[in-house]
Amino acid sequence: MSTSLIHPVIKFALHTPELTELASVLTVGLQKSFKSASARVVDCPDLTEKPFRLAAPGICGSPRLADVGGPPFLLPEVQREKIYNIETLSKMMELPGAFCIGAGAGPGHHEGVNAEMMCNLNLKDANGHQTYLAKVDPVDGKCILKQTQSTEFMLMANLLCSEGKPGKVLEIKASERTVDDNFPTTIRKILKEKYGDKPVSLAGVFIVETGKAKLHVMPDFSCQPINTVKDLNNWLRFYEVDAPLICLGELISHDPNLDLREEHFHCFSDHGEGGHYHYDITPNEVSYRAYFSVPETLYRIDKPTNVLTFGKD
Repeated sequence: MSTSLIHPVIKFALHTPELTELASVLTVGLQKSFKSASARVVDCPDLTEKPFRLAAPGICGSPRLADVGGPPFLLPEVQREKIYNIETLSKMMELPGAFCIGAGAGPGHHEGVNAEMMCNLNLKDANGHQTYLAKVDPVDGKCILKQTQSTEFMLMANLLCSEGKPGKVLEIKASERTVDDNFPTTIRKILKEKYGDKPVSLAGVFIVETGKAKLHVMPDFSCQPINTVKDLNNWLRFYEVDAPLICLGELISHDPNLDLREEHFHCFSDHGEGGHYHYDITPNEVSYRAYFSVPETLYRIDKPTNVLTFGKD
């Protein structure tokens, strides 16, 4: 582990098992949690095509993970000065001009209100600004999904940054969930059981192809401190959203004492809805398809100094 003396950056080497080994481990594990499940090594499909519509064709080429800021910058009271630029972050991650996808808080300082960010940004492409934001309509409370040209965000993000190249990736398919855990949590626990305190990350895109999912969208910043889980749930806005949903983000099997977000996925759609993915609500109908790369390095950027704790009431 090494720490930068110039920027608040901690660089950490992740455990990177062979893709064939991961495919075998995940197939066995997922078949205990879904009626049908498989994982295999494939050539990454062209992710610029539908249904993905990402800003680069692949998620390979020096894949690395950014865990930026965190919920302590939002709760119990927002720290509005926590603003980040993805172009600057890519340089801090030693990959200038990267293709970055993932989940975070939106550029509320530009939007005028808080938002969920589905980062989809290819810094090497003039047309690579494909990031979506989900906001709460202040009039009727419905979800508003829109694109943004901003390369900035506030407070927190979990991003996969790569060269955006084609290459070998994990393809995971699963349908008809038979356990309580959601799709990424199930994968994370399988990896945790296999690799213990060796952190293994998978990052990229998965699609909820059929069924419905529960999402949340952060409304504008709360005027009152958020001190309990009840306060948080009363502030957030929850939605039940139809598939298909394109979900971007990452998961990591073990936190090596860096206060990491162990899983974080945000999704967008063609039907004008999106937000933070919680879980599917139709276990007998749901089906998933994922394409993940295995990040080699983690960059913990601007780690909060305080640990977020909540009361139950």
